Amino acid sequence: MMQLVKRNLTFIGLGGNLGDPALNLKEAVRLLEEKLRVELTVSPIYRSEPVGVKEQPWFLNQAACFSDEECIGPLTILSILKEIETQMGRIPTVRFGPRLIDLDLLFYDNWVFNGANLVIPHPRFFERSFVLLPLLDLNPDFIDPRSQRTLQQIWEENSSSLTVCQRTGGMNQLKKLRENLKK
Repeated sequence: MMQLVKRNLTFIGLGGNLGDPALNLKEAVRLLEEKLRVELTVSPIYRSEPVGVKEQPWFLNQAACFSDEECIGPLTILSILKEIETQMGRIPTVRFGPRLIDLDLLFYDNWVFNGANLVIPHPRFFERSFVLLPLLDLNPDFIDPRSQRTLQQIWEENSSSLTVCQRTGGMNQLKKLRENLKK
């Protein structure tokens, strides 16, 4: 039997702490699927303490992945992410401050890219429990192209120094996610 190889595996981080964050994540996923013309696989949602600016509400975060079979590329994906943030009403404020929605391109397959407006892999993903934990739910064996370590290895090396982050969904949600990923 011929096995299909997924091309350009792409990971996006989603988060927010203003308005109704759970509803905002759901709407962001819907808009991503619509504008990218893909079906996303999404992690469970996590609740995480803020990084940087501590005097703000806790965040809800999750990760999503898809295969960029159409090869639209990371710069176009970034443009779509920024378009969705604007469409949803994100207003730029202080760095690491409160936000309605935040969409970050975390990985684009095994690419390493350093541009003026985009760095892949995301330059701080390994410092963020709210990024790593949802990524682990999606693909713990994914290899970071910079360090050549799996996401699981990166988590084990860094977890003791990261901020608090808790899964909001139960184990049944995670079990269904893993079953869907095997298909």
